[in-house]
Amino acid sequence: MTQKKPLPLHTQIFIGLFVGLIAGLAVNFFAPQSEAVKWIASNVAYPIGQIFLRLIFMVIIPLIFSAIVLGVSDLGDVGRIGRIGLKTLLFTVVITGLGVVMGVILVNLFKPGEGIAEESRQALMSTLQGNQTVGAILTNAQQTKSAVQTLLDFIPRNPFVDATFAFDPSYQGGGLLAVMFFALIFGIAMALCEKGRIEPLTKVFQGLYDVVMKVISFAMRLAPFGVAALIFSAASQLGFQIIATLGMYVFVVMLALSIHQFITYGLILQFFVKRNPIEFFKNIWEVILTAFSTSSSNATLPTAIRVTAEQLKINQDITNFVLTVGSTANQNGTALYEGITVLFLAQFYGVDLSLAQQVSVVLLSILAGVGTAGVPGGSLPLVVLVLQTIGVPAEGIGIILGVDRVLDMSRTVVNVTGDITLAAWVEASEPMAAKADA
Repeated sequence: MTQKKPLPLHTQIFIGLFVGLIAGLAVNFFAPQSEAVKWIASNVAYPIGQIFLRLIFMVIIPLIFSAIVLGVSDLGDVGRIGRIGLKTLLFTVVITGLGVVMGVILVNLFKPGEGIAEESRQALMSTLQGNQTVGAILTNAQQTKSAVQTLLDFIPRNPFVDATFAFDPSYQGGGLLAVMFFALIFGIAMALCEKGRIEPLTKVFQGLYDVVMKVISFAMRLAPFGVAALIFSAASQLGFQIIATLGMYVFVVMLALSIHQFITYGLILQFFVKRNPIEFFKNIWEVILTAFSTSSSNATLPTAIRVTAEQLKINQDITNFVLTVGSTANQNGTALYEGITVLFLAQFYGVDLSLAQQVSVVLLSILAGVGTAGVPGGSLPLVVLVLQTIGVPAEGIGIILGVDRVLDMSRTVVNVTGDITLAAWVEASEPMAAKADA
């Protein structure tokens, strides 16, 4: 007798979304604004969702530090390959920044999270009051700082203090952003050290990263229940508004990813790489399909290396270095998605972000793109940390998680295409002698 295989995790999460949504819509229809429903949302659904979220929260600091340090220190090849490493870093920051800014513009243009009646939003927020001091979070989110002070807060006086108070909504320091900046500087310093001398330290960070990812896998096993609970809380208060709101959110993310995939990369290929974008995309079609089906930059890496070298005829050394580093560090699509998601949820909860706070979202998303794991769902902890940093209730992650699978597949395509575009640009920008010696 053969044993049935368990359903894939993304299928379980979708079922959790469906169950929570239907149950929430039902009670909203038959018992709108019921005190009993509010009590269940606050005292039953909320704690279930919190168990899931807190398993993520408790490993965010070690995840961020180890992931960014490892991602940047992989550029230890800077000393050996020189210009290639620096160009890889420059491309990653600039193109990721362009993608995030474009996503932020689209969110401000379409405002996908603003179609909710104020009384419904207040009813939803009331289910969180007293559980996560949402009032304090919203108050803090409305306290704006000058652009100069915001920039100064990026650089920590004491990163351990910033790590300690990273999730305190009343803390006025750099918080997680300062921790990420410290990790970035630490990683750059490691990249410039002699590789043999820091190898034990690299192994420590790699071991820490592996353990943290295992803890996250434990948390994701609870995701179907957490999503069901969190979406029930939202749907029971918002009713059918939640469906239209999620639909607009998916539309904005897909539009932004499509623009970045075909226009941003297309222009780079046409004018800087001097390749025909249509022919380029045809040649990497196998990679695109693999990325879409696996939702993993890491799983797509072997196919990407083979196709880039064989079909695009890009130098093997450049291909190996750029694509390997890029599978973790050059997450353009993920950073774009994170920026849109954070601003969407800020609109959803009625959190009015200042220009300085939106700039913080852009910078956080760029750094988070470096620290995102190249595996399915790897961006979830990063989205949570950005939400927490700017004062948006982290429960919002449960609202979008049910529709995240197709978005995960799509942004992985953008990530991997960005890596290959980067490799093509690096080769095109190298002098002929350097290409031969690379």
